[in-house]
Parts: sequence; C-alpha cells; structure tokens
Amino acid sequence: MKTGFTAAQLQNPRLKEADGILRSCVHCGFCTATCPTYVLTGDERDSPRGRIYMIQEMLEKGGPPAPETVHHVDRCLSCLGCMTTCPSGVHYAHLVDQARAHIETHHKRPLHERVLRSILAKVLVHPTRMRLALQLAKMARPFAKIFPPQLQAMLALAPAHVPAAQSFTGEHKATVKTMRVALLTGCAQSVLDPEINAATLRLLTRLGVEVVVPKGAGCCGSLSHHLGRQDEAHRLAKANVKAWRDANVDHVIINTSGCGTTVKDYAHAIGETGLSFLDVSELLTRLALPALSPKNVKVAYHSACSLQHGQKLKTEPQALLTRAGFTLTPIAEAHMCCGSAGTYNILQPQMASQLGARKRENILRAKPDVIAAGNIGCLTQIALGLNVPVLHSIELLDWAYGGPEPAKLKGLGK
Repeated sequence: MKTGFTAAQLQNPRLKEADGILRSCVHCGFCTATCPTYVLTGDERDSPRGRIYMIQEMLEKGGPPAPETVHHVDRCLSCLGCMTTCPSGVHYAHLVDQARAHIETHHKRPLHERVLRSILAKVLVHPTRMRLALQLAKMARPFAKIFPPQLQAMLALAPAHVPAAQSFTGEHKATVKTMRVALLTGCAQSVLDPEINAATLRLLTRLGVEVVVPKGAGCCGSLSHHLGRQDEAHRLAKANVKAWRDANVDHVIINTSGCGTTVKDYAHAIGETGLSFLDVSELLTRLALPALSPKNVKVAYHSACSLQHGQKLKTEPQALLTRAGFTLTPIAEAHMCCGSAGTYNILQPQMASQLGARKRENILRAKPDVIAAGNIGCLTQIALGLNVPVLHSIELLDWAYGGPEPAKLKGLGK
C-alpha cells in the first residue's frame, strides 16, 4: 500500500519500520477470515486490514490518535492468526505493537481505565503482589455484581483456591547431564498453577537436562508490552537476558507460550541476545522421547495462538502427546483464539467472553477426557465453568514418562 510519511519522519527507525510493513500489505483481505474479532463483529475496523488503515493514518499524522482508532486497536487480541494466513508476509505484530506504544504515549484514557491498566501492569508481573490480589479477589467475589464489567471479569478469572507458593529458583541437577538450560517460570503461571513448572523440572531432569532458574530472571515483559509500556517491557527483557547469560546455559526454555512469543522477539525489541530460545515442546522433540503404549485417555489439545501463530509450532506438542500414548481428538476452529490474550479477557471482557464460550463449545463437541494446552492464559480461560480436567501438556507428558499422576485427573486410566 502507498504511504505518506515525510522524509523527516522516516529518519525515525520505528516509523521507517512501520513504513516497510505498511507497504507490504496488498489489501487482499485474507486476514479477515482468521481474525477472531472480525469473525464476531463483521466490522472491517475489527479486522487486521481495517486496523492497518487506521494505524497508518495515526502514525502519519502523529499526535493524539482518533478515539475510533484507540477503540479498535484495543480490541485486537494480537493472536497473530492474520500473520499465518497473510500471503504477503505483513509483520502485523510489530505494527500493532507500535500502535499500542503510540496510543500509550499520546492518548489520555479515562481515569478508571488508567487506574485499571496501571494496576494490571504493577500486579500481574510480580508473583507476590498477584498472590495477594487473588486472595483479595476471593473475598470480593460474592459482591461481584456491584463492580464494573472489567472488575467482574477479573473476579471471574480468579481461582477459588490459590495454590501454595513454590520457589523454583536455583539449580536442578540431572543424574546424567546432557545439557544445561534456563527455565522461564512465568509470573502469572508461577502463582496460578506452579505444578506446571514442577512437572517441567521433573521431566527435564529425568531426561538428563540440568535446569537453572536464575535469581535475576523474572517477568518476560509481555504484559507490559501489550499494554503499550515498551520501556518497561524492554527493562524486564534486558534483566532476563543478563541473568540467562550469566547462568551459562545452552538454551532458555519457556513453558508458557505467551511468554515464548515475546522472548523469541527480544532481538527485535532490545537487540541481539546471543541466546537460544525454545518452547519446551521444541526441546522435548529434540530429545526424541520413546513411543509409549496407547492409554485410554482422549485429549482435546488447544493450540495456543502464541504457539501456532506466534512461534509457528503447529505439530510439536500434538506429536509429543501422541507419542506418549494419548489419543488426540480434533476440535473445530482450532486456529481460533480462546479470548485470553494476556490481559485481554480483563480489558475486553465482552469480546473475550464470546470467544471463550465459542472455544469451549467446540472443545466439548469432541467429548474429551482431558483438555490440554501450552499456555496458562488459555488454560485459565478454557477452564471457566467446565467439569473436564484442563492441564498443561507438560503435566500429561511428565505423568506418561514416569512422573506422578496430576491431581486434576482423579484416577483417570493410565
């Protein structure tokens, strides 16, 4: 598409990058078919193509964005389904990231929005604060109806039981060491379901992988990043990179795919890192786990957007589960987002609720014994109101290869 940036604007590296992204778009509209918000609303402004036009106008004009632009950019999930279907290779992710950062800098939101977004940025990235917030949410849940919709969404997502805190910091030795990796344990995940990290450590160390969780590593920065707080996100990224480099590891392993998409883009955000980043499914695929006898367990696997679209890992987790003896059952609209998307299910509760209900309906049609996914946000979103066990795929793999039976399975046959 044709752009109208001035020569002076193109001296700005970010705007020059945006110009290149915009010029690669040919307006074909293939992206609309896989955009969850467009599928729900049918509004072109809720499609990647429509947002691209609005982002172009906003960046070219500079200054405060139009309220309409803010509204529709805010409604983007960053699921990146559009990038999977785009025949022109438009890097929509980097473009919408620029749009969010511009909005954060140049747009003054209503007070209640500013307060909520500030709370999310300051609480969700700190496990201790998040744990306290979840305890308070349990007390407030009986009074949920008196709160605004966004706070109601927060209360609905809070678990009825907050797991006991576990610390994974330090070195986890393997009996026979084949490699040394760092594990990103995740900020929200370490609070909501620490058993995911415990299962990851058990399985990897049994397989001869020495795992270290460096003291200086913390939040990956994805939540700050998607709130448009780029400086904060970059600060967190740099702290992580330093901690991982100092740990002298072969790879950095991520078992929360939302974090993985962000971490794998660190080189674009802060420059070359000199590190190798792998989703845990990629590492396990390289380790060539033995094939196991079939189990009488039917699994519906939800492929998180951050895995299938963000990291382009479309078969690895499913292949691992099949190899471990589980029976995978396909689900309809497997490419479609569940509506979690970081803080999206809090900031955009109506749209997120519709997408979550649609995803749960498609999964339940498959009549699974277990639902599995590779991202804590998806697990939390999908589990709302369901009686079917919802687990991280690593918990099933740990169980299959000699680990304890996950408590959520309640004796389901092995």
